[in-house]
Amino acid sequence: MSRSRTPKLRLPLTWEPREYQLDLWNYLLDGGTRADVAAHRRWGKDEVALHWAALAASERPGGYWHLLPEASQGRKAIWDAVNPHTGKKRIEEAFPAELRVARHNSEMKLDLANGSTWQVAGSDNYDSLVGASPAGVVFSEWSLAKPEAWNFIRPILAENGGWALFLWTPRGRGHATRAFESRRRDADWFCLRSPATETDVFTPEQLAKERAELIAEMGSEEEGHARFASEYLVDFDAAAPGAYYASLLGEAEKAGRIGRVPYDPALKVDTAWDLGIDDYTAVWFFQQVGREVRAIDYFETRGEGLQQVVRQAIAARPYVYGTHHLPHDVMVRELGAAGRSRFETLGSLGVRPISVGSACDPEERINAARLMIPIAWFDGQACAVGLERLRAYRKRWSRATRTYAGPLHDEASHGADAFGEFAVNRLGAPAVKRPGRAGLGESLGWMR
Repeated sequence: MSRSRTPKLRLPLTWEPREYQLDLWNYLLDGGTRADVAAHRRWGKDEVALHWAALAASERPGGYWHLLPEASQGRKAIWDAVNPHTGKKRIEEAFPAELRVARHNSEMKLDLANGSTWQVAGSDNYDSLVGASPAGVVFSEWSLAKPEAWNFIRPILAENGGWALFLWTPRGRGHATRAFESRRRDADWFCLRSPATETDVFTPEQLAKERAELIAEMGSEEEGHARFASEYLVDFDAAAPGAYYASLLGEAEKAGRIGRVPYDPALKVDTAWDLGIDDYTAVWFFQQVGREVRAIDYFETRGEGLQQVVRQAIAARPYVYGTHHLPHDVMVRELGAAGRSRFETLGSLGVRPISVGSACDPEERINAARLMIPIAWFDGQACAVGLERLRAYRKRWSRATRTYAGPLHDEASHGADAFGEFAVNRLGAPAVKRPGRAGLGESLGWMR
């Protein structure tokens, strides 16, 4: 798309898109409704989104949402944000007084003169917006958002002809990179990857300084460069800052241990689980030959009951099963299940024998997984999502203390915890008595 076109700004705004923002701006002006932009820090992603939403809302009455991963982030980054160059609030610059008739601080919502509304909210609480029918939605920091929010909103926009704008900076591979790579092959989508080396926001000297400061801040050249590559070079394959396993998996790929690893019918398949209730449930499928571990398959779902999980993950596969490894909380009795534990429910569904792991520190699972990855082989296709989870599993960064503080709980942690559960058991965690195990017996295959 040509960059010579002059933007058609119809509002009395002093703002104009920068040169490198023109492709996106003109796409939207021309009626484009689906845009996905992976761009470096300080690119001006939210700035473009605010001014586009103001223009769109002034032309088509409707509801418009600006979603951050959490509402609290939206208040800080958007609702209360001040432009340091002008000293004015960013929302007041984008939505001038002539457009606004009311401002609701608690809801972070603006009522506009033509009947439109614009609101900041959290994509983590998207179901609270049930009943609304937005005409335009911005997903800011999309790589950190819950992808289920888009599944909820997509059919609404498809029905009413509304637009969606995804803005993000990569944090390792995940749903955002996966969606981007799929969308860039779709003619209905505008996709842009914009690293700092292709814009004029930073000089080469400033970028070099940013990299050096990140290395100093993280206390590691590897960690600092990984963060620089993600946040400034928009490198999808850079390890997420604080990643536990990314470098080990990179070595596995170079060694040819990620590729085609077929199921061997002569060997039993062991599984390892992380169970979610309203969250993700993850299941890894392993075969072992001596010291060698083969990860042949991976399953993940969200919001499904145990019966559905067993049907989809276990019964649907042609494997002959050995041991099913589950975390210690599988023994907890659930009030909504007639006082039965998930251990008992799974056993009644034919998942047996079950080995219940003892409670352990997350670092124990992580260290066990680090020891297992160098002797593991992965089926790159069947385990694609699982590998993505392992690469993205990372430490939580505390901005207050500027240090890492244990594992981050996000969409990657469930698959990583299931992998670690198997690693701990395989590497000889202390044996514990497992109530009820003897009564379940051993199954040579599904329901056999």
